Amino acid sequence: MQLHIRHETLYRYGEPVKHSIQNLRLTPRREPRQRALNWRISAPGRQAGQIDAHGNVVHLLTLDEPHHEIRIVASGVVETDDAQGIGLPDEGRLSPLAYLAATPLTLPDEMIRALAERHLARRRPDLQALLDFSHVVNAAVAYEPGKSEVHDSAATVLARGKGVCQDHAHVFIACCRAAGIPARYVSGYFYADTAFDVASHAWVDVWLDDERGWLGLDVSHRELPGGRHCRLAIGRDYLDACPVRGVRHGGGAEKMDVNVLVATSAQQQ
Repeated sequence: MQLHIRHETLYRYGEPVKHSIQNLRLTPRREPRQRALNWRISAPGRQAGQIDAHGNVVHLLTLDEPHHEIRIVASGVVETDDAQGIGLPDEGRLSPLAYLAATPLTLPDEMIRALAERHLARRRPDLQALLDFSHVVNAAVAYEPGKSEVHDSAATVLARGKGVCQDHAHVFIACCRAAGIPARYVSGYFYADTAFDVASHAWVDVWLDDERGWLGLDVSHRELPGGRHCRLAIGRDYLDACPVRGVRHGGGAEKMDVNVLVATSAQQQ
């Protein structure tokens, strides 16, 4: 499948920003089952590209001149494979064991540990067990936009019982790690044929073993990722894989608008 993607991020500031630095994880990952046929990032300032510890393509965006806004547009065409349920091999940059350690966003509490013990600890991790657990997470955390913040932890989300795809991913990852199963966060895009699904998306990878590799799992949709999914970045949690993250000096109040479009042809955009 060919996905035509346009991702625009606009920051507006109440006062001039003297200096800002942004990390852009806005380039699709270089992986066996997806290929960027063309891709471009348009933004003011200077860009310097590199590959981070997780294997993500990262551009460091630096603006030294005073500015009231930053408009960042990433766009292009990505070809994806429809194969589902086939694991990705270990890239070798970080051991899968690196994705066992808890982070502030995935730190387990008693509820997380109890959920993991009940559904994961006594079962060998396989495709069906993980799919079954995605239904458990969805039952525990109802999908409801506007009820969570990006810095809410898995424990906070589970106690509240409401959240979005990022929250489903964090709860799933926290439970896997509590059960001794390496798991990592995936940010990316999702092509939906309905108006109710958002194009910017998050899901998980779970480490099975050396032979089966990393199995992707779309927790919110309770399915295995396929041709409708485009992988941007991976990490221990949202903060490692978020598309845009940075710091600034000055600027006062900030407003951010994000618009993401994913289509199967350029005409649809």
